[in-house]
Amino acid sequence: MQKVIDVKGLKKSYGELEAVKGVDLDVYEGECFGFLGPNGAGKSTTINMLCTMLKPSGGSAKIGGFDLMKERASVRETIGIIFQDNTLDEKLTAKENLMLHCRFYKVPAQERMTRIDRVLEMVELSDRKNSFVGTFSGGMKRRLEIARGLLHYPKVLFLDEPTVGLDPQTRAHIWDYIHKLREEIGITIFLTTHYMDEAEICDKIAIIDDGRIIALDTPAGLKDGVGGDIIEISADNNLKAKEELEQKYGRTVKEQDSILIFEVEKGNEFIAEFVKNADFRITSINLRRPTLNDVFLKLTGKQIRD
Repeated sequence: MQKVIDVKGLKKSYGELEAVKGVDLDVYEGECFGFLGPNGAGKSTTINMLCTMLKPSGGSAKIGGFDLMKERASVRETIGIIFQDNTLDEKLTAKENLMLHCRFYKVPAQERMTRIDRVLEMVELSDRKNSFVGTFSGGMKRRLEIARGLLHYPKVLFLDEPTVGLDPQTRAHIWDYIHKLREEIGITIFLTTHYMDEAEICDKIAIIDDGRIIALDTPAGLKDGVGGDIIEISADNNLKAKEELEQKYGRTVKEQDSILIFEVEKGNEFIAEFVKNADFRITSINLRRPTLNDVFLKLTGKQIRD
């Protein structure tokens, strides 16, 4: 399988502030690659460098075989970008916005209307093709931006929170179409998201914190790294319960929203012993397998939405 994104030691500094501190990434053709990080971790700065919107301070990168520093125009022709913020021209119709994008990206003239009709149908805006974008709701504008980003069949599609604010049905339609594009033309997806169900579908995930990649693996591999089962309890005296878990059982305990969270092997056996010997009242207890949110919390100390 061929590399589509090849990043080595990528850095970005603003004076003495190092926003990105030497990122290494390999993304292969046809992959869906998830990029996660808490606010201020360097996630947006990295993406902006890869999309040629920021000039790196050091390191190197190739996108679709083109050098990020020396062949910026070719890189831009290779990628598609869907940002969080609205970038549509609200004085044009939906069709005119999409046609303008087709011309910018040199989509063959004979294919333009076919592609426009296809993406408008996917985001359920066919009946508003000739309506001015200024009359659209926020959700409709978002759907049109997503349609626009898919028009020129880029080799790499950067999706920065692509479905935020959309209803579940529209989110599902968009991902069905994206997966179809992956199968038909081998498009590579580079995704940031707050939705863990979207992160779960990624082939690989990189987690960035404080400007560095701190984990890179498959979703299953990352969850295996958490270790064991996750137990969540609350008690009439959480402080006492936390002390006992840490001192008697040697557990590392985190508290969130008055819930104590820790990891154990063989969770069922642990719960039986713990409940039997606890000298305080347990008000709730839950046992589950690790999730990507647990991975994120363990590695960064934050929830994905923090």
